[in-house]
Amino acid sequence: MPLVTPLDPNADPETRKLAKFFDETLGFCPNSVLTMQRRPAISKAFIQLNMAVMENHGKVTSALKRMIAWVSSNATGCRYCQAHAIRAAERYGAEQRQLENIWEYRTHSAFSDAERAALDFALAASQVPNTVDADLAARLHEHWDEGEIVEILGVISLFGFLNRWNDSMGTPIESGAVESGEKYLSRYGWEQGKHGC
Repeated sequence: MPLVTPLDPNADPETRKLAKFFDETLGFCPNSVLTMQRRPAISKAFIQLNMAVMENHGKVTSALKRMIAWVSSNATGCRYCQAHAIRAAERYGAEQRQLENIWEYRTHSAFSDAERAALDFALAASQVPNTVDADLAARLHEHWDEGEIVEILGVISLFGFLNRWNDSMGTPIESGAVESGEKYLSRYGWEQGKHGC
């Protein structure tokens, strides 16, 4: 049982209008947003933050942003967000080899050094206590400019919020997210866990 039941997608018309963003990213409005809309100011602010964070200004692609989200969610253990992130990475054109080998990003040839630096940063910044150090910062600066680092950390921070929200809520996972989780992550032990309907 979720801590709070998601509302109907049409419960708040302003949230529904903004939530069309997720029709592109995921193919559905996430139950997390449907729960947030019990306080529409939160759901609307969250969607606007999400759109701003996922907007591309530099070399950080939409697919990489979603893989960063996956590494961050994996570090915190949020199965709901892991499935959402891998689904969105696929929808935004991540290479099949990257999707199938995301667990081995540090050593697999499908990932560049720049991607590895960003994904290592996602892992280190998502841990408690935070493990970002001077060596990792130097690696980031080898591949990314300061604006791009802000974009990368924006994704990590956004998913820090989502990981806490969805794991605490026990948000029910949608069938499309389950499909992606099973396709790419189940061989590594991914399951719905508390998010199963």
